[in-house]
This record gives sequence, structure tokens and C-alpha cells, in this order.
Amino acid sequence: MTLPDPALQPEFYTDVPLKRAGAWAIDLVVTLALTLVGLVLTLFISAFFLPLLFAAVSIAYRTIMLARYGATVGMMVMALKWRHLNGRTPDATTALIYSSTYAVMWTVFPLQIVSIALILLTQYRQGLHDHLLSTTMLHNIAPE
Repeated sequence: MTLPDPALQPEFYTDVPLKRAGAWAIDLVVTLALTLVGLVLTLFISAFFLPLLFAAVSIAYRTIMLARYGATVGMMVMALKWRHLNGRTPDATTALIYSSTYAVMWTVFPLQIVSIALILLTQYRQGLHDHLLSTTMLHNIAPE
């Protein structure tokens, strides 16, 4: 199976940047909530470890959700699914690399700016981490 061609079927890609932004916002709230749960469970955690806890929770959450469902909760709400450019569902290793790359991009903030620009400018609406892994986001209406 191949992905819909953006030139022939633009409806699969037209609202993807907006939906990715909505999915990001929802996933940020979920990640913050999970981080707070972790913080409550470890009452005496040092403030130094909070960013590490957030990164660990974020990577674990994204990896598990993408590997099992091909989408995070935010992506599901926004009707997005994550696929390789050849249409395959990515495996758990790819999900871990994707999630880890995403976390690294937040530590080097200019990389996030590059990623946002790529989502807005590329035909498959790919972020920087999508380009590295040959993946993208599609509307759930795209063929399986």
C-alpha cells in the first residue's frame, strides 16, 4: 500500500498542520498530567529531576501510544494517524526513535522551529523527526 499522493488527493493533507498543532496541545496536557502523577508518587523528588521526569514520561507515553495505536491521545482526538511514507505502520523501535528525537528537539529549541517550518512547507506535512524516519501524519480517513 502507498500513501495518497498530495497532488492528486490533497484532502488527506490539507488540515494536517492545524490538526498536528491540536494534537500537540492535547498531548502536552496529557504529558503534564502524567508528570504530575509521577511527581505526586515521588513526593520528595528534587526540582532538579523534574525535567528528567517530564522527558522520561513524554518519551514513554509517545512510544507506547505510537507503537500500539499509531497515534497519541491527542492525535486520535484530532483524527490523525502516523505512518511511514510507504503506508506501513511504524514499529516500536521507530516509535522510540521518533519519541526520543521529539524530546531532543525540545532541548535544542531552534530544531522545533525548523520542524514547524517543515510541517508548513513540505508536501507530506512532515516535521524534522518525520523526515529523519520517513514518516508523516495523515487524516484517519486515509486508506489502510
